[in-house]
Amino acid sequence: MKKRLASTDMAVEFIKSKHRSDDGVVRYYDVSVDKKLSDKIGKPCGRYSTLETSAVISGRREEYGRVSKALSDCISEYCNGCNKVLCVGLGNPDLTADALGDRVFKRLNVTRQYDEDRFLCALAPNVLGVTGIESFDIIAAVADRVRPDVIIVVDALTAAATGRIASAFQVTDSGITPGSGVENHRRRLDRQSLGCRVVSVGVPLVVYSSTIARDFCGGDCDDCHDMIVTPKDVDILVEDCAKIIADAVNIAFGTNVRAGAV
Repeated sequence: MKKRLASTDMAVEFIKSKHRSDDGVVRYYDVSVDKKLSDKIGKPCGRYSTLETSAVISGRREEYGRVSKALSDCISEYCNGCNKVLCVGLGNPDLTADALGDRVFKRLNVTRQYDEDRFLCALAPNVLGVTGIESFDIIAAVADRVRPDVIIVVDALTAAATGRIASAFQVTDSGITPGSGVENHRRRLDRQSLGCRVVSVGVPLVVYSSTIARDFCGGDCDDCHDMIVTPKDVDILVEDCAKIIADAVNIAFGTNVRAGAV
């Protein structure tokens, strides 16, 4: 029987990324996916950056400010020249492992009410099963009215290695397909579909049980592939990752008051 490929949203798990920096807290990797590589690994063309850190999983909150600053610098590089920013928190706020986007949304310091030429505004569309409306339709409608230079989309991801749970922040300009990590694909959010730059930010918070079987038992578990597994302290991990991402976005767009506060 042919083995199934590990399910993951992380480009770094498919290809060898270029190591850019390591300050002892955050390791930074970067890679560009062209058409040939895209066809090979099944990931959209674009640039993918990964910031790896053990600060969250180890609970070293005194290092969160450094992680936020590194992530902020990365986001700023992707959003160079953008003054009007719409940040979208994807996911189901009632499902802890999928609530990252909503938790980030609640921590953003929005400014569009003060200045319509240079601003950060935010949206959390929830999920189709709760609202009856596709996330894409809500985001597209708001973007058409707000007309942002860039849409930053935040969502929880799936990893193909347990060691990356809450330990890797991925930033990419290739967009994102909501629900793709758990094989519940919705309409893709990218420049082509929304008409403006789309930058996605995510953290892996779940893995398949087959991944755990491979990592810890050295074998495969095809029969349990559809089981999604998350750490027992996922509520704490989600909150801490959300604080780091929200601080990073607030710093990047000049609206942060207490960078790295937890």
